[in-house]
Amino acid sequence: MLLDRFLRYVQIDTQADESSTTYPSTPGQLELGKLLATELQQMGVCDAVQDEHGIVLATIPATHLRKCPVIAWIAHVDTSPETSGKGVKPIVHHNYDGKNIVLPGDPSKVIRVADNPELSPLVGKTLVTTDGTTLLGADDKAGIAVIMSAAAHLIAHPEIPHGPIRICFTCDEEIGHGVDHLGLQQLGAHVGYTLDGGGTGEIDGETFSADLAVVTITGVNIHPAIAKGRMVNAVRIAGAFIERLPWQSLAPEVTSERQGFLHPYKIESGVAACTLRILLRDFDTPKLADKAALLRNIATLLMAEHPNARIDVKVTPQYRNMAEGLVKEPRAVDFAEEAMKRVGLSPQRTIVRGGTDGSRLTELGLPTPNLSCGEHNLHSPLEWTCLEEMDIAVRVLVELAQIWGDTFV
Repeated sequence: MLLDRFLRYVQIDTQADESSTTYPSTPGQLELGKLLATELQQMGVCDAVQDEHGIVLATIPATHLRKCPVIAWIAHVDTSPETSGKGVKPIVHHNYDGKNIVLPGDPSKVIRVADNPELSPLVGKTLVTTDGTTLLGADDKAGIAVIMSAAAHLIAHPEIPHGPIRICFTCDEEIGHGVDHLGLQQLGAHVGYTLDGGGTGEIDGETFSADLAVVTITGVNIHPAIAKGRMVNAVRIAGAFIERLPWQSLAPEVTSERQGFLHPYKIESGVAACTLRILLRDFDTPKLADKAALLRNIATLLMAEHPNARIDVKVTPQYRNMAEGLVKEPRAVDFAEEAMKRVGLSPQRTIVRGGTDGSRLTELGLPTPNLSCGEHNLHSPLEWTCLEEMDIAVRVLVELAQIWGDTFV
């Protein structure tokens, strides 16, 4: 059932669209959310509903009378805008042989063991890949399948003692809007857990803090034949702007661990106007202001060189490092560690060079660490997942429900 669920979900195109003016940004997210609400109702979760924003909410009732904290399991239905999610053709590799995996839809796409050392311990396991022409969507449909399977298990086994569990599937997480329409009172939980992590046995308790910079360059367009002294080419200025970013020290390609970066990832351009979108990331939140100041300084210098151009830099907060908020409820991570130990894992507390819905929820006041659910090579045609890692994540959630169920409010 776990594999069947996952394969069913990934074939629904839920790729988020940053340029959309609707919420959610794409209709496929509503389609998947409707399916999930229906499946929850069919398994006996009577209050499962998809709200007017596409968010799915449901409650697994407590199986005992102990007054214990309400916990929430959270995943997002959308997939990355960076790689196509249309026409996903998942391929199941039973009894993986330990070799490189050539993806048949595009044989130039190869999942190499040398680049994926986590493959080596998975010989004999069941892997799922794309055909090489799209992403897979394990981020975060692996998390959705894990939550749905854990919910089905608890409902089928009322003898397992646990408290109330809220289920929540959000939209547009990949473009920073996952909890825009989700209130903490609406969710009604003491702690939350996003199922949106890589591999197995990891607990993400710290994420980047993140801002988005939109740089708008306004030039002057005129026919090239009469352009001398009159044309101001926004495309050329955009190239100069990108060239002046400190890519040798503050780019994703050259940073790791706790190092932050500036990441220009999208250009919409013409001679008259050009827009650059740049991600600002750092584990130390105050350093985001330094990065924004650097962008504004580049803009000032370029306007001095091109006095007839205008360059505007608008910076919008996206999410903040969850570490500070988790300090307020250390049991959120401690209990996740204990649940993983109960299923035979050696848990690791890790950091995320990115963000989750949990980053925003923790900032808002709901401690929400992130848990592994078998994701690998996210946002890429080389994405893959492991069925057995997903199954372990299901077992972790079942144990976690019992641990919180033994806890008084």
